[in-house]
Amino acid sequence: MSSKYQTNILAISGPTCSGKTALGVFLCKQVGGEVINFDSVQIYKGIEIATAKPSEEEKQGITHHLIDYVDPNVNYTSADWARDASEKIRDIESRGRVPVLVGGTGFYLRTLRQPLFDSPKTDIELRERLKDIHERRGPENLHRMLTRIDPVAAERIERRDHVRVVRALEVFFQTGIRMSEVQPLRAEPPDFASRIRLFVLDPPRDALYEKINARTDAHFAAGLVDEVRQLIATGVNESGNALGAHGYRRVCEYLRGERTLESAIEKSKQDVRNYAKRQLTWFRRESDAVWLRGFGSDPHVRHQLLSDIGGFAEVGPSAPAII
Repeated sequence: MSSKYQTNILAISGPTCSGKTALGVFLCKQVGGEVINFDSVQIYKGIEIATAKPSEEEKQGITHHLIDYVDPNVNYTSADWARDASEKIRDIESRGRVPVLVGGTGFYLRTLRQPLFDSPKTDIELRERLKDIHERRGPENLHRMLTRIDPVAAERIERRDHVRVVRALEVFFQTGIRMSEVQPLRAEPPDFASRIRLFVLDPPRDALYEKINARTDAHFAAGLVDEVRQLIATGVNESGNALGAHGYRRVCEYLRGERTLESAIEKSKQDVRNYAKRQLTWFRRESDAVWLRGFGSDPHVRHQLLSDIGGFAEVGPSAPAII
């Protein structure tokens, strides 16, 4: 593509239930865009009810990529996503369209912009053991373990950032090499990384939690337990990334007789609320994020987004005028 038509790559993120899908579709209509999903659960085929995958009606004719993309038994990593997203970005831009990244998995987006070193594939059994420690003893216990193994990495990672802590522990236990020793070996960012513009939704906390609770109730009412029961019956691994996600993990515990249905529902609500907090914490560490104070459907949020995009150099060769 000629440098004359170099586009900004737009990214919409924020906590779960904040209206990212609706805002992404709206933005695509304004700039001639196509959505690339970066939600780590929407990627999986057959995992439906608790993922909030957009319906055809919600897509409003906008092309969506990397949804219903991977078998649920595949251990699909952030590096896998970054590779596939890069291909989609180049394809979309080659057709004169604008890539619009939409999702809430911040680690995926960071891996795209700051590639990881060549790390080993996840050992599911090891991850389950570390997950069990996290559940029983809390993230601080895992961080203390990392401090003994790799104090340099532990100093760089916040105590409650259990995702990064777990990955650092996995690298050491699988390879015998400290994360701090291999991180400098990461690959160069892709040539388009500097053109990614990140916008993060930040709705009022009480209203967000109300939406999360209501949506969780709706998922169970829509047959979430039966969906999980059928997935397990067809051979989907309960310990894999797909059914280990919030919204599914507690249903698996209920089906194993480890908690009541009422407990599964309430614990799922708590899990999702906690996940929303972690998402906001994650994106506050992204120094270039532009914060949108509200839900994706709020008119003032959409106005701010279009105003901010209008301040960028060029939106795209075939994009309609932004009004």
